[in-house]
Amino acid sequence: MSMPAAFDSKLPPDECLASGEYPLTRRDLAEIAAMIYADAGIYLNESKASLVYSRLSKHIRNIGLKGFRDYCQLVSSPAGAAERRDMLSHLTTNFTRFFRENHHFEHLKSDVLPELIARAKNGGRVRIWSAACSDGQEPYSIALTVLSMLPNAADYDFRILATDIDPKILALARAGSYDATALETVSPAMRKQWFTETAVNGRQKWQVDDRVKKLITFNELNLMAQWPFKGQFDVIFCRNVVIYFDEPTQMKIWSRFGGMLNGKGHLYIGHSERVSGDAKSVFDNIGITTYRYNGKPHGGRS
Repeated sequence: MSMPAAFDSKLPPDECLASGEYPLTRRDLAEIAAMIYADAGIYLNESKASLVYSRLSKHIRNIGLKGFRDYCQLVSSPAGAAERRDMLSHLTTNFTRFFRENHHFEHLKSDVLPELIARAKNGGRVRIWSAACSDGQEPYSIALTVLSMLPNAADYDFRILATDIDPKILALARAGSYDATALETVSPAMRKQWFTETAVNGRQKWQVDDRVKKLITFNELNLMAQWPFKGQFDVIFCRNVVIYFDEPTQMKIWSRFGGMLNGKGHLYIGHSERVSGDAKSVFDNIGITTYRYNGKPHGGRS
């Protein structure tokens, strides 16, 4: 496997970039980076050596391998397909919280939902997509915002699709059970109405109400693969995800989002992200990391 462009092939491939129980060489990191880029579009360079080491070294020990060289050989082989998929779970970042970057939810509530709710009440279809939903706190925040305005939203054709590449994190999202600290950004009134306090193994937990879950469908999806959607969306949340891609991949993703929004659909992105490339012509920046599709022709749908 050749080194990806982020790695200087003139530098010693066996130089150790991170060490501890096992050495992580430039060759090892380059091979891991090439695989995760091919599988998920995630861009790693040598500055991520310590992160890769910290997230994989314990797992390498747990599965009985002698080090990163053996691990790279395993995950690049047909016999290691399941381990390669598991590598993605180890290396993806899943930091999230309820109502993170709350200005997006405030804008959704004040500027977007009134029209969508009116449409739903008149028999129309409303679809919101939470791309890269992590453990579910983002789509549940969207649902709670909707329910604060339309408590019986599930009675209408109003649905939220939540997707993520990591099946393990999706299992947590579907379960909808959170520590008390996770609900610190949820108002007491909302917590009382839409969550149930429980105890799991002696720990306080808060369980999302089934009325909230009824609005959401969780599915596994790789943003780099073909998107199997039959219809378009009114709103897309994709926040603090595209930042992990290289610039060409970012521009491709923005264009594809443009192709999936209908009418004057809205796109919410992360605080460190900006729409770039050809997609800049089809999105109007209307607020802090808040964009509206302007209806101009585009070729990004796939």
